Amino acid sequence: MHCGPFERPRHNRREMLSRSAQGFGGIALASLLSDPSFVGPASAAIVSDPDGTMAPQRTHFPARARNVIFLYMDGGVSQVDSFDPKPQLAKENGQRFKMKVQPSQFDNPGNVLQSPWKFRQYGESGIPISDLFPHVAQCADDLCVIRSMTSAFPEHTNANYFLHTGHGLQGRPCMGAWTAYGLGTESHNLPGFVVLNGGLIPPGGVDCFHNGFLPATFQGSIFKPGATPVADLAPPGESPVERARKIALLRTLEGGIADRMGQHDAVESAIANYELAFRMQTAVPELMDIDSESKSVQEAYGLFDKFEHTRTYGHQCLVARRLVERGVRFIELTCPRVKADRWDQHRDLLDGHTLNAKAVDQPIAALLKDLKSRFLFNDTATIEIYTLSLHAPLPI
Repeated sequence: MHCGPFERPRHNRREMLSRSAQGFGGIALASLLSDPSFVGPASAAIVSDPDGTMAPQRTHFPARARNVIFLYMDGGVSQVDSFDPKPQLAKENGQRFKMKVQPSQFDNPGNVLQSPWKFRQYGESGIPISDLFPHVAQCADDLCVIRSMTSAFPEHTNANYFLHTGHGLQGRPCMGAWTAYGLGTESHNLPGFVVLNGGLIPPGGVDCFHNGFLPATFQGSIFKPGATPVADLAPPGESPVERARKIALLRTLEGGIADRMGQHDAVESAIANYELAFRMQTAVPELMDIDSESKSVQEAYGLFDKFEHTRTYGHQCLVARRLVERGVRFIELTCPRVKADRWDQHRDLLDGHTLNAKAVDQPIAALLKDLKSRFLFNDTATIEIYTLSLHAPLPI
């Protein structure tokens, strides 16, 4: 039926899109605001989390760091050969050890040995650093050296649990799990707590990265070295549509279980892990594609170095920076397998420490400088563990 001059004018497609443009923008904005990975830490705290637990959390006080990179030196770098010079060792070199020795599995402490490396003061702070770390020494004014930390555990396994969890026995949540639990994560497509395995899992095993009594969602996700850091990331013969249907089916089945039995951490964590794994299938290959980095950046991290282990650790450090850029809350790096052991030199200290330092020195310095150049340094707490398993510090 036509109403003559009172008939509503018809719009063509171009006019319809032009008139409704703001409406489309509002729909897109609402979708983005519902995703914590697209909002800042302050506003993200009040946005609903689609996964239930991992959204950024509001803190009691303004955060001084939004991310943590834990450079774990497995076995413990000798502090008297790196950042804590002891002149008394030079005076008593070759003599019997005069201090009281704490009981351990080693009955004979041997004679005093002065450090084979010279110490020099660097930066405006004048921090003494040995010749083991010439590249890190150039970042002296960006370092905070603490010489008062001790442990009551001389054995590596218990010391590792203590270092990671604050408790000498296994079963407690590690600091990566606590950090993700307390602060959430700003990454929607990657785990909140990632462990980059350089080739050595420390004594104590994966319990060093465990969630303990916290929900299983907060345990560390171990990325292995090589082209495939996560197993079964892209199962063969399965399309994205089929994977999406599987996730939908799991969520439907989980909903039925929850109605009958209530919420259950194991089920909730399994579903969350499946959903995260689905998103990781796109995110992880893009993360590990370091060819997108400039040649100068790769060179700075030592990726073209002749020493294989420098390339290995350099790759880890570069990936750690990329993880920070993608909002991952806590990243732990383990050591490459240099020779037959880690930093635990019971013999051949000169050769062992020289090679281990060669592996990590340039990449660590490159990481610190790269974070500063990208204005990420003040937002990232970089923890470097150089001493471990000492019952008490040596006197000056």
